[in-house]
Amino acid sequence: MAGSLPRERPYPARDPGLQPERTRLAWRRTTLSCTLVAILAGRQVVQHHGPGPMVVVAVALVLLVWLAFLAAAHLRMRAMGTGRPPVLSARTALALAGCVCALAVLGAAILL
Repeated sequence: MAGSLPRERPYPARDPGLQPERTRLAWRRTTLSCTLVAILAGRQVVQHHGPGPMVVVAVALVLLVWLAFLAAAHLRMRAMGTGRPPVLSARTALALAGCVCALAVLGAAILL
């Protein structure tokens, strides 16, 4: 074995059907949850006659974060349609996690 080059391991066979579909459905569920938060935030503004400026700013931020998450999720779901989708970069994963955390914090701030 001395002097021999290590062989590259072949990639395991990828499930062409179920695994990408489950991942795509998970993205859709997460997007739906974020959409629900955005709708509830908008409802707070509509229900209250004359919401304060902080509420309006928080709702605007919720909508901005929701749009960013929606765009990133859409790109990821489109990438899932390829034969071997690219690995989600750490920066994108961190940005998406930040979007989810921001939606949770802003949603809670609007309700309080």
